[in-house]
Amino acid sequence: MTEASKTHVILLSCGSFNPITKGHIYMFEKARDYLHKTGRFIVIGGIISPVHDTYGKPGLVSSRHRLTMCQLAVESSDWIRVDPWECYQDSWKTTCCVLEHHRDLMKRVTGCILSNVNSPSTTPVIGQPQNETSPIYQNSKPNNKPTALKFWGKMSESLGRICCVRPHNERFSFVDENANLGTAVRYEEIELRILLLCGSDLLESFCIPGLWDSSDMDVIVGDFGIVVVPRDGTDSESIMNHSPVLRKYKDNIIVVKDDINHPMSVVSSTKCRLALQHGDGHVLDYLSQPVIDYILKCQLYINTSG
Repeated sequence: MTEASKTHVILLSCGSFNPITKGHIYMFEKARDYLHKTGRFIVIGGIISPVHDTYGKPGLVSSRHRLTMCQLAVESSDWIRVDPWECYQDSWKTTCCVLEHHRDLMKRVTGCILSNVNSPSTTPVIGQPQNETSPIYQNSKPNNKPTALKFWGKMSESLGRICCVRPHNERFSFVDENANLGTAVRYEEIELRILLLCGSDLLESFCIPGLWDSSDMDVIVGDFGIVVVPRDGTDSESIMNHSPVLRKYKDNIIVVKDDINHPMSVVSSTKCRLALQHGDGHVLDYLSQPVIDYILKCQLYINTSG
C-alpha cells in the first residue's frame, strides 16, 4: 500500500497517569510499531490526556503535578504530546467526551473532515480546503507531499498558535475552541482516525455492568475504535467475548499481540506508588529519571497510602 492509501492514526490515551510510567510510553511505542507492521496504518501522533482532579480516585495527586510529570516523560519524543484540556474543564469528562473533543479539534485545526471506523475507506479527510487563505502546506511540486510526521508537527504547531489561559504551567498550550484558524492543510486525500489507546485493564472494565454508559461504549468502540496493549499476558479475546458491545464491534478492536511478556507490560502506576512509599529501588525501572526527580522534589506519593 502507498502511504496515501493507508489509514493515518492519532493514538489518544486517557487515564490518571498517577504517575506516568515507562509502561505508558511503552504502550504508545508498541502500538505504533504494531500498527505500522500491519501495513495498513501510519501513526502520525500520540496524545496523553490526564483525567480531571474531580475523577475521585483515591490518592490522585493534583493535575498540576500529573501534567508536569507527563510532559517530562515525553520531552524527548517527537510524536507524543500532552494535552491539558481534560484537566482544565470545570468537572470530570467522560472518555467519550474527550474523544469527541479531539475529533472536533482536529477538524478545526486541519480544516477538513475526520473519518471514523465505520466510514468508507475512500473518505477524503485531508485535502478539502474550506477557504482560499494560505494553507499550512503549499506544495510547488504536485508530487512533493509532506510526510506524516511533518503533518503532525505542523498540526501541533497550529495548536500552539491558538492558545488561551495557562492556569498553572506554561509548558502547555491551550486551544481556544472559538478560534478560527482560517487555514487548511493541503495534503494527499487520506483517511485520518483518532483511536483510543488502552491496556487490557480498561478493556476489562467494559465488562463491568453499569460502569460505562452503553451509548458511550457504542461511540468509543463503534465510531472511534480502540487499540489494546495487553498487560500480564491477559487474554483479550476472552475479555471481548464477555461484553456484548465488544463482541458487536470486535472488528474495531486492534489487539497488539507481540511481546506481551516485555518487562514494561507489567508496570503500573500502583506498583510505582508502592515502590516510592517503601523506598524500593525498582522504581528506577518503572519511571524515567526526570519524573523521579520531580516526584522527589515535590515529595509526591512518599508519605501517602494506596
